[in-house]
Amino acid sequence: MPAQKLPISVIVLTLNEEANIAPCLETIVDWAGEVFIVDSGSTDRTLNIISHYEAKVVHHPFENYSRQRNWAQASLPLTHQWVFHIDADERVSPQLIGKLRQLFATGRVEPATAGFLVRRLIHFLGRPITHGGIYPTYHCRIFKKELGHCEDREYDQHFIVEGETKTIGADLVEMTASSLFSWTARHNKWAQMEASQLAKADHGEQTDMVKARFSGSPIERRRWLRSHFYGRAPIFARGAMYFLARYLLRGGFLDGTSGLIYHFLQGFWFRFYVDACYYELLQKRKLLASTSKAKN
Repeated sequence: MPAQKLPISVIVLTLNEEANIAPCLETIVDWAGEVFIVDSGSTDRTLNIISHYEAKVVHHPFENYSRQRNWAQASLPLTHQWVFHIDADERVSPQLIGKLRQLFATGRVEPATAGFLVRRLIHFLGRPITHGGIYPTYHCRIFKKELGHCEDREYDQHFIVEGETKTIGADLVEMTASSLFSWTARHNKWAQMEASQLAKADHGEQTDMVKARFSGSPIERRRWLRSHFYGRAPIFARGAMYFLARYLLRGGFLDGTSGLIYHFLQGFWFRFYVDACYYELLQKRKLLASTSKAKN
């Protein structure tokens, strides 16, 4: 007898995800009420692989993650009130599936609940990363579609939900990279996005964002801690400070060799590279301003 489908619409974004999409869908199709794939021009075997699963494919040009997610939620003919945003490199753990079945199949979701936060567990080079303050961290991915949307941020976006949210003590597993080459290639792109975000903040261009509140949700608390500590630390030095705090003070060294590589690359190299890209962007703007001034 087929397993009961839950009243949840799942949205997955794809672009050349042939290595990820099958393992991702294997953890979704048995329980999701419907699955929508929003593809932005895959040229590998992604679409062929998806055709073997019960999923609807929609094509839409990619601008950034925030706009793609919000377009999908606003434009797709979603059947269900509840939506679950999942990335192609993520896997819904059996424990999370069980929790969802308990909540939705038995009708135990309280009417006042607007969304759910799930734990993110990162796998890197074959090992879960559970120290350094990385785990557990909670992200709001499941919510009523009319009450939630993605914040206007180019990188490291979170969903904003209007109403009460609750946590689910189960993991959404992120297979963060198939190789160091793919990991650094993706983070090279993301560093440019983060640098652009920092420049927008300098000019007060940030509007629709998750609030930074120490007394708020886990996401709001992380945003507050980042803005009050990391954000105020000296540029270029803060990456090293962040890595040392994660690796030594918060026990990142307990994650072994894979953890050393991950915490150094993500905690120091990436953060330093973001600052370098930000500095480069500021220098270009200064040069453009001085050139424009000289012409006048």
